[in-house]
Amino acid sequence: MRVLVGLSGGVDSSVAACLLKKQGHEVIGATMSIWDKEMFKNLPQTGLKDACFSPHEEKDIEAAKALCEKIGIEYHVIDCAKQYKELVLKNFKEEYLSGRTPNPCVRCNSTVKFEALPRGAEAAGISFDKFATGHYARLLFNENLSRFQLKRAKDEKKDQSYFLYRLSQAQLSKILMPLGDYTKDEVRQIAADFGLAVSNKKDSQDFYSGDINDILAQENVEGNFVSTSGKILGTHNGIWHYTVGQRRGLGVSADRPLYVVQINPQKNEVVLGYEEESYKNELIADDLCWLSVPELKEKTDVYLRLRSSQTPFEATLEPLEGHEVKLVFHTPQKAVAKGQSAVFYDENGFVLGGGIIKSA
Repeated sequence: MRVLVGLSGGVDSSVAACLLKKQGHEVIGATMSIWDKEMFKNLPQTGLKDACFSPHEEKDIEAAKALCEKIGIEYHVIDCAKQYKELVLKNFKEEYLSGRTPNPCVRCNSTVKFEALPRGAEAAGISFDKFATGHYARLLFNENLSRFQLKRAKDEKKDQSYFLYRLSQAQLSKILMPLGDYTKDEVRQIAADFGLAVSNKKDSQDFYSGDINDILAQENVEGNFVSTSGKILGTHNGIWHYTVGQRRGLGVSADRPLYVVQINPQKNEVVLGYEEESYKNELIADDLCWLSVPELKEKTDVYLRLRSSQTPFEATLEPLEGHEVKLVFHTPQKAVAKGQSAVFYDENGFVLGGGIIKSA
């Protein structure tokens, strides 16, 4: 089988390529180029931390190319910068300016990494049967449902299923995820056994290597910090500098730590409260995607994640009109931010689906 492997220059995708080649597949390496040099030409190109969207992209490409030369496979760079700008960065900016907190990695996976990249490879005349990545998640096919199902990875700490819930059945049918049954330590050992230079390369944890205001490109607009009772506590330079749940960098004195508990874009207000005021009991999610099962029509107990690193917690899902769902938490949760993803699982770790948090 001919397998196109999305290579980032890191240890995970490198090991995925090596494992697939060892299994006897004909492997082709490909890296998506998304960094827009022209858009960020006035920013410093050095001294920035590693990230998915970064001027370090050229070094990542060099690392991916070196891997392909080492294991004897062909390599391609696919230009996805236009799609990334239109589908990810544009949405990122719109969401922040509307007082919401977007998740660009979720959007990138469904529209660019698992769509624009393989489609771009096909357009370049590269033929392949499957597209593989180094994501930590497990993919199975349920014969009874005639449906592909996504499941949490063996390594709970590295599981990336949260970021993949918006993938369609058509996309899942063409995907391989070789690392789902490995732990990160096992992957690093495999990389060392293969003699890969990236075996000890540090993981990249961030979406962007600089300040998000580089992307937003907004002039400061003074507004008020207010308490939950409406009392003015101080001023800020624009709502897009803050996210729900934030505690540091507020510059407001109080007898106890304050948290961002709400953002009001119409008034350019950032609402601050004590920790106990940051908890919510339920949320409404829309823009739903159903993954391992067809759309749920009845009230169902699920396990819920509001952040990728969060241990799934119990909640009750209630379908609403207009393709929305209410999720009632069995225990209160803090930092429930509009614009973030709520991803629901069953008791066995299968991703049932997810949606975008509309209100909490």
